[in-house]
Amino acid sequence: MVKNIAVIHGDGIGPEIVDEALKVLNKVAELFGHRFNYTYVDMGGCAIDKYGDPLPASELKKCLESDSVLLGAVGGNEWNDVPANMRPEKGLLRLRAGLGVYSNIRPIKIWKQLAEASPLKKSIVEQGIDFIIVRELIGGIYFGEHKTEGDTAIDVLRYSEYEIERIGRIGFEAAQKRNKKLCSVEKSNVLDSSRLWKKVMHRLADEYPDVELSDMLVDNCAMQIIKNPAQFDVIVTENMFGDILSDEASMITGSIGMIPSSSLGATACGLYEPIHGSAPRIAGQDKANPLGTILSAAMMLRFSFEMAEEANAIENAVSAYLDAGFRTADIMSDGTKLVGCRECGKLIVHNLRKD
Repeated sequence: MVKNIAVIHGDGIGPEIVDEALKVLNKVAELFGHRFNYTYVDMGGCAIDKYGDPLPASELKKCLESDSVLLGAVGGNEWNDVPANMRPEKGLLRLRAGLGVYSNIRPIKIWKQLAEASPLKKSIVEQGIDFIIVRELIGGIYFGEHKTEGDTAIDVLRYSEYEIERIGRIGFEAAQKRNKKLCSVEKSNVLDSSRLWKKVMHRLADEYPDVELSDMLVDNCAMQIIKNPAQFDVIVTENMFGDILSDEASMITGSIGMIPSSSLGATACGLYEPIHGSAPRIAGQDKANPLGTILSAAMMLRFSFEMAEEANAIENAVSAYLDAGFRTADIMSDGTKLVGCRECGKLIVHNLRKD
C-alpha cells in the first residue's frame, strides 16, 4: 500500500522527534510491504523565518493533498515579539481549520512500566489510568474574535448546536467502543455556551442508550483527574477546557513526552502530533523523548490508514523498550538506562516485529 504523508518538523525539538518517527515508519514499510512517500512542509517559526508567514497557502496545500499529516511541534521564544496574528501557533490553528479536523483524541494511559514515574500515590495509580479525552478542536474561544480596544482585551467564546453535536457524537461513539461511560465536561453554572453544550449532549444521549452519560464542571474534573482518574473512560469537552485538562492529565502518566494525539474530521486525512510543545531549552541536545511522536505515527496507521497490525507492532516495540528499562531524561529514575532521542528511536526500530 502506498500512502502520502505530509511531514512538518516544526521548531525546537520538532525536527529531532519527527526524524525518529520517520525511521520507525520506514521500518514498518519495510516489514509490511508498504511505501510511505513524504512531502516536507514548513510551518511555525521556521516558516515565519523563511516566508514571513507561519503557514503559507502553498504549504497548507501540500497538507490538503496528502493522506495524513505528521507534526512535531511549533513555537519558541524567538518568535514572541512577532504580531499576534503571525505567531507560530497561528499556523497550527490555520492547519487544523484548513484540514477541518474538529475532533482531537488524546489517550491518557499509564504504561505499567512507568507506574512509579507518576506523581500520584501508588494506591491511586494501582486503580488504573486509562481514559481518553475527546476535545473539540476548531471552535470555541481559540477561533472566536480576538481584539484589544485601549486597555480592554476581548476574546469571544462561541459554539453552535451543530458544532457541539458533531463532537458529541464522536464522544458517544468512542465510549461505545470502550467501557460505555461518557463524561461531558463544561461550565454550565456560569457560561451560556456550556448550558447549550449540556442541553445538546443530553439530547444526543437518547440516541446512545447503551452509554452512561454524566456531567461534570471543568474545575471539578481537574480535581477528579488527580483524585480518582480510574473513574473516567471517555471525557468529551470544548476546545480550551480540553487543551488544559489533557495537559494536566498527561502528567499523571509520568511524562507529557509519552502522549500522542490524533485529530480527524469528516475524512480519513488526519493530523497526528504529540501533545507537548517545542521545548526549545533542550532542542538540539539529543534529550527529547520521541515516543509521543512515534505513538502518534501508530495512531495515524490505525485511524487513517486502517493498518491496525502495523500500529500494534509499534506499540509492542515501545512496550519492549520500556520493559528493558530504557528511559529518556524526562522519565528517568534510579535503576533505568538513560538514552537520548536518537538512541530511543533506534531501539524502537530494533524492537519492531511482524507477528
